Amino acid sequence: MNCEANRVPTGTGWTDEKTEALVGQLLRWGVTCAAVIVMAGAAVYLVRHGLQPANYRVFGEEPSDLREWRGIIHEALHGRGRAIIQFGLLVLLLTPVARVLFAAFAFVMERDWFYFGVSIFVFLVLFYSMAGSGL
Repeated sequence: MNCEANRVPTGTGWTDEKTEALVGQLLRWGVTCAAVIVMAGAAVYLVRHGLQPANYRVFGEEPSDLREWRGIIHEALHGRGRAIIQFGLLVLLLTPVARVLFAAFAFVMERDWFYFGVSIFVFLVLFYSMAGSGL
């Protein structure tokens, strides 16, 4: 069995193994950054609101400025705990999108046009689903 069968000789130095390693690092860093951001937001929120009694009888929805990405970023930059948590969740949601875009880039480097097209299609589906959700 030839171990070189999975390598794509393109002259660019890109191989399947290199792409897989970089995708793994991208996903690890995305999830780690999201977790750190969420924990930082939780710490800010608990420092400011940790001693307030919880009222579970009345459901309070999120403020309107935390329902779209512009408001989330604006409020997070002002140090609001809930917004920082929401921003961390946005980073977590965008990590797979970044993975798909990186895969498309890698397929261009490998000159694999079929999978480049598949990656762009997947990106468009993700973009359409996020745009339809109001993010």
